[in-house]
Amino acid sequence: MDTKHNKLILFTTSLGAFIVPFINSAINIALPSISRDFSLGSILLNWIPLSFTLAVAIFILPFGRLADILGRKKLLVLGMLLFAISSILSGLSTGPGMLIFFRIFQGISGSAISVTLISILTSVFPAGSRGKALGLNVAMTYIGLSVGPYLGGLLVQYFSWRSIFFFSAVIAFIIFISLIGLKQEWAEAKGEKFDLVGSTIYGIALMGIISGFSFIQSIWGIILILVGLAATAFFIVYENRTKYPILNISLFRYNKVLAFSSLAALINYSATFALSYLLSIYLQNNFGFDSAKAGLVLIAQPVVMAVFSPVTGFLSDRIEPQKVATLGMSITTLGLCFFIFLNKNTSIAYIVVALLILGFGFALFSSPNTNAIMSSVEKKYYGVTSGILGAARTVGQAFSMGISSLVLALIIGNQQISPQNAPELLSAVKTTFTILVILSFFGIFASLARGKMHTDTAEKK
Repeated sequence: MDTKHNKLILFTTSLGAFIVPFINSAINIALPSISRDFSLGSILLNWIPLSFTLAVAIFILPFGRLADILGRKKLLVLGMLLFAISSILSGLSTGPGMLIFFRIFQGISGSAISVTLISILTSVFPAGSRGKALGLNVAMTYIGLSVGPYLGGLLVQYFSWRSIFFFSAVIAFIIFISLIGLKQEWAEAKGEKFDLVGSTIYGIALMGIISGFSFIQSIWGIILILVGLAATAFFIVYENRTKYPILNISLFRYNKVLAFSSLAALINYSATFALSYLLSIYLQNNFGFDSAKAGLVLIAQPVVMAVFSPVTGFLSDRIEPQKVATLGMSITTLGLCFFIFLNKNTSIAYIVVALLILGFGFALFSSPNTNAIMSSVEKKYYGVTSGILGAARTVGQAFSMGISSLVLALIIGNQQISPQNAPELLSAVKTTFTILVILSFFGIFASLARGKMHTDTAEKK
């Protein structure tokens, strides 16, 4: 492929890497504004970010497989078009039900975007230049995470929360137009069967467990969780028996590094993702911050992640990823501990320092852990393993939001979050962080249990 086409692909995939993390982090800043506009209780408010995250988690594994069968560019084009349309409709929503409905479609399209970008870059760029292309992709992801809180806060303050969706739609439409000109397609599994049954069971399992957390106060919440757990067990059995699974369970059985590194990633995202959601609500309700000022505080964590992640990735090529990632998980746990002690008089400096520590810990964990996962398998499993990594990330994010939803439902109920119930909100935030710290602590042992990657690799060779 010529240089012109390579540059076009690099441009479109870089923008694509920006848009999903941007909307994810920007919308958290807008939640108090959305809550006021629609007079939302805590449970329904939580479903505005959760609906997107859960949809991404449900569809990312099936779409990873579907991209290999139908074509990655085709799925990316459809994903961008749906993302643009659902973003516009989200911005035009007249009520919470309509907003959550279109956020689900935005999440579905977000999964199509996320799962195709890395595989397209890997297919297009040869080994000599692939590292730079993938490095730019990762950088744009972190830029999206970093810019989201502050730019989102400015958009909310000077326009409205709806402008975040319209801004995202414009970027998605630009990418869609750019992709139309590409004639190339990548579909290494063309003609193979798609595991529709497994995909459906997987979706039911996630939907049941996460939805059950939100409605835990009623018998239906418990029923949903039990259905989700039963579906999870059935999914594992079914995937072991089907010829073309969306998740190759056998890879975990014979690969200790992959199994425990994936578990560590799942725990890490479960322990950290709800942070910006909780702090956004806390800062705007406890301190009376506007959305822009709250976003400026929250930007501390992703900036540190963006600065140190390339360095820690470099380190993991020279030092055991097990050691670097485990150190990162330990520092992440320490950073989360700070938030257990939040109170109504906590200083902003205290919160920023905690975010800096947390960002550094995540940077130490993320790149080395990804390196360990991708280096633990043969080349023919790169696509499947990328899907496993994406699933660990997105399922962890959904669980993180599910945990926060569970605690808010138990402590605040379905009241509208406002300065009037600040004591209950503070109690819910501290309780949630206590659970996340315990979860992160167990993640340290999952990271240690993977063993030494370089030694294992050497033995295989």
